[in-house]
Amino acid sequence: MDSLTDVFTLLDIRSARCTRFEAGGAWALRFPAKPALKFATILRGECWITLPGTAPHRLAAGDTFLLANAPPYILANDQEMTPGDGIALFDWDHADTAHHGGAETVLLAGSFVFELTHARLLLDVLPPFMLIPAAEKASAVLRGTLEILDREIRSTQMGASLVTHRLAEVLLVQALRAYVAMQGDNGAGWIGALADPQMGIALNLMHGEVAHRWTVEALASAVGMSRSAFALRFKNSVGVPPLEYLLRWRMQLARDALRRGEAVASIAARIGYASESAFGNAFKRVCGKAPKRYWPAAAGQTVVSPSQRHQVAASSSITA
Repeated sequence: MDSLTDVFTLLDIRSARCTRFEAGGAWALRFPAKPALKFATILRGECWITLPGTAPHRLAAGDTFLLANAPPYILANDQEMTPGDGIALFDWDHADTAHHGGAETVLLAGSFVFELTHARLLLDVLPPFMLIPAAEKASAVLRGTLEILDREIRSTQMGASLVTHRLAEVLLVQALRAYVAMQGDNGAGWIGALADPQMGIALNLMHGEVAHRWTVEALASAVGMSRSAFALRFKNSVGVPPLEYLLRWRMQLARDALRRGEAVASIAARIGYASESAFGNAFKRVCGKAPKRYWPAAAGQTVVSPSQRHQVAASSSITA
């Protein structure tokens, strides 16, 4: 697997629900903050999005935006209006489309649930608001997926819900690719680094052979760079030195294994430690607790439970 697939697998990231919002006349709606990852696309018309501390952004047909760890925001086509409650427009038990006075403006949206223990891997490297304008070359690939997704949301055919969930996951990856293409290799943390041929190889090597005794010299040689040039470029692209990144990734895998009840000795061997004590020291340095004490303290606080997943799915969209 490549590194992004690796992280998405660890996060167990899944589409919660896709929705369609149709509005006409003058309107303004507010939506609450939610610790989630979302996307929305303007299929028709135009409106404005306002987030705390920023000037309003005009959104036109074909524009797509992502919200990471979404703050509260307002969608409106009339910025002078007092916004109403956007959540209340959706009949969550019976429909995926909400109507508000017409259909001059149409938005398609979705949100995602994931294993929150590792959520910072993704949310910490992304800004709260990412706009991919329709005019950007990178957005062209989104259009085909969006057309199919819109048809499936309105479909009554069997399996429509399953198809929309899978398409939303595809769209998320496509949107992240488009955002990275706009920002360049240094604009999105380790996600941006994946687009750099040499840094992407280094990341994939560490993910693919996590137990290997990697050195900076070995990684630099593998990508055809000098040690010093590689170390500097990796830190500038990813935000941390190569071996620090490897350490953190190993500990993310270890936390997930502890959550699943794997024995400490087995985890230590699988991620490259010769002894439980060496692994325990590294884990405590990164996570603040010894492995055998970590998960009981964290359990119930950081994992999305089945009931929580249902609640998120029942209220997630552009409006969540």
